[in-house]
Amino acid sequence: MLLDRAAVQRIVASALAEDLGWGDVTTEGLIEPDLKGVAQLMAKEEGILAGITVAASVFTTADPALQVEVIVPDGSRVEPGALLAVVRGPLASMLKAERVALNFVQRLSGIATVTSRYVAAVAGTGARIVDTRKTTPNLRFLEKYAVRVGGGFNHRFCLSDGVLIKDNHLAAVRATGRSLADAVRGVRQRVPHTVRIEVEVELLAEVEEALAAGADAILLDNMDIAGMRRAVGLIAGQAIIEASGGINLDTVRAVAECGVDLISVGALTHSAKALDISMEMDS
Repeated sequence: MLLDRAAVQRIVASALAEDLGWGDVTTEGLIEPDLKGVAQLMAKEEGILAGITVAASVFTTADPALQVEVIVPDGSRVEPGALLAVVRGPLASMLKAERVALNFVQRLSGIATVTSRYVAAVAGTGARIVDTRKTTPNLRFLEKYAVRVGGGFNHRFCLSDGVLIKDNHLAAVRATGRSLADAVRGVRQRVPHTVRIEVEVELLAEVEEALAAGADAILLDNMDIAGMRRAVGLIAGQAIIEASGGINLDTVRAVAECGVDLISVGALTHSAKALDISMEMDS
């Protein structure tokens, strides 16, 4: 999985500018700029590594004189004590870049780790785990990359990627006297034939209405297991089936066994716990 280098550089440069302010007064007051050394990035808990190349980019952007040797690639399962990367060069520059580099690799590894747990929970069912747009502003590109590293798949990257008629869209449409079917037919006339149309539903009657209108995909929102099974039976391969809403690691297997194609989980990105990774200077 490749990362867009230009996009990474923009994000990294912005993050460094945010953290450095007008300068690292602590480091500049303590460390001579020509003092050199070695630091190691170490895993402190088990998980899936993601974002190590982003962390490396932070160091080399902060100071091109820094050299980063990546030991463990993204996608690897790491254990406590694992050596992930080695940084060599000016110590002052390492210290200035440390927090930003760790923030990226910890955050992205946390997302990859929790995604891998959901993927493992539905193994053998045929259902795919997908993310949502519930991402950190301006970090969506990286967070969705981390989901893929963890074995998941990406939903829409942005609002331009596909039509998803949600509850508030339908409320606005119905306020004008139009139906769900009218909404599907109306948007179909306005978008290219290459764009899929998905409709969010909560009731079985809405499933039938979406099917009759020719929806390409149907999102079963907050349905219980019995309702999902009935909806899957009604759809019977006529549309892609996505399940969403309140799904967690305790319930995701049962949802997958209903026969849905996709399970979207906002918690992959909005609630992932950062993986504990540290930078340790050689003494």
